[in-house]
Amino acid sequence: MAAAVSAKLVKELRDKTGAGMMDCKKALAATEGDANKAVEWLRQKGIASAEKKSGRTAAEGAIGSYIHTGARVGVLVEVNCETDFVARGDMFQSLLRDVSMQVAACPNVEYVTTDEIPDEIREREKAIEMGRDDLEGKPEQMKEKIVEGRIGKRLKELALMEQPFIKDSSITVADLVKQTAGKIGENVKVRRFTRYTLGEGIEVEENDFAAEVASMQNAG
Repeated sequence: MAAAVSAKLVKELRDKTGAGMMDCKKALAATEGDANKAVEWLRQKGIASAEKKSGRTAAEGAIGSYIHTGARVGVLVEVNCETDFVARGDMFQSLLRDVSMQVAACPNVEYVTTDEIPDEIREREKAIEMGRDDLEGKPEQMKEKIVEGRIGKRLKELALMEQPFIKDSSITVADLVKQTAGKIGENVKVRRFTRYTLGEGIEVEENDFAAEVASMQNAG
């Protein structure tokens, strides 16, 4: 299997399809290193054509919304594409709904991609992880490697694109967007989102109801 996903094969597949390195690795692993089948795999997923379009400007699109049952969580999401015609289409609108629901279902997600996460958050996570008791006494180089892996995992938890898709956990939200872009034939990007949680940030004064009733009775 190692030969099936060699760097040489990955590079050849990237050059042929324009797909990203990780997608090429997945395709070759899924097809046991068969380059022709890997190309078909990428095309079926809509990834090959989507990657080639990823550099094109996506300035059109739409803002979608989702209000969860009970109206306690609401989401606004902006997804961009290249033309207004595509933005009004059923496939794009379906993606918009799915991404909005995904944001509502992932309360810990704060950023679209890991690239957007500020350096200060990365440094804070590193400081926390380096101070963990289970790393005490380990060689510095080993600590760095362990911490790097933990930070990578933590940052992925904060990024929308890295989440397993709620309707099909075998793919990520990034995969879903790529597949939709491939089918639509335009560059598609999730630009930003906002989540509203009812009562968030409001300090609620805790009243002792029993004491309140007792004081009313005494006053009476």
